[in-house]
Amino acid sequence: MDLNRFNPRQRQAITHVGSPLLVLAGAGSGKTSVITHKIAWLIQEAGIPARHITAVTFTNKASREMRERISQVAPKDQIRGLTVSTFHTFGLNLLRREAALAGLKSGFSILDAEDAKTVLSDLLKRESVEDREIISSVQNTISNWKNDGISPEKAQTQAKDPQSVLASSAYVEYDRYLRACNAVDFDDLILRPVELFHSKPDLLTKWQAKIRYLLVDEYQDTNGIQYELVKLLTQVSGALTIVGDDDQSIYAWRGARPENLNELSVDFPTLKVIKLEQNYRSTRVILETANTLIANNTHI
Repeated sequence: MDLNRFNPRQRQAITHVGSPLLVLAGAGSGKTSVITHKIAWLIQEAGIPARHITAVTFTNKASREMRERISQVAPKDQIRGLTVSTFHTFGLNLLRREAALAGLKSGFSILDAEDAKTVLSDLLKRESVEDREIISSVQNTISNWKNDGISPEKAQTQAKDPQSVLASSAYVEYDRYLRACNAVDFDDLILRPVELFHSKPDLLTKWQAKIRYLLVDEYQDTNGIQYELVKLLTQVSGALTIVGDDDQSIYAWRGARPENLNELSVDFPTLKVIKLEQNYRSTRVILETANTLIANNTHI
């Protein structure tokens, strides 16, 4: 593969294997080209079949763009079987394949946020709670618990104040409802696979063998349970490339933890870090202004 169009650090990021890799890259640094060419390089030069490579990101638009770019640098027959998806689509596909082990029947339902709120509203009416703000607060609390990998039972043991006691009780009933109705919500698409891997080591081994290389884009937007999923799949093999920008997280409102970037070096002691600092998109004035603002970021 001809990599002459890339600068030295970009080429290093594309060709690095043998240990986990963190690529710190801001907007305009060519990170999307790096990650797509790395996928092609893994197939063509490292000899990893496309069916054993998984790339995840956060939006359907980003995953579509990544797939389109890969198709421009690698022939269709080489990328057949490649998985490029969002975290939640990956989790959904896993649950569909392992439905029986997850206690689900085929054709299980997926509740969106409005469906979930309707269910919680009905459950909370039993406690004479009909205030919309309280219902929304309970829903957000349950979502945060799921994003932190906290089960209904654990939430109940941790609940101390009246608000958290109410939310934890609703969480228990809500979980029972979902299981009785053969349904999951959006947060379960990550939580349930992680729970499966923790309870069934053989299943985790199977998926570790299936995914021989994992790439994660926009890693600064991962929450606790997404980070746990990444660790479970790759901590043994170390076959991991993460691309992130420690100064740019847009999903803090839904539990994103930019500090996950810092924890990587603890969980992956052999982690290599490459910084892509050359910007190909913005003028010097824009960059200097942006860097002045970024200097105030607390996640450093």
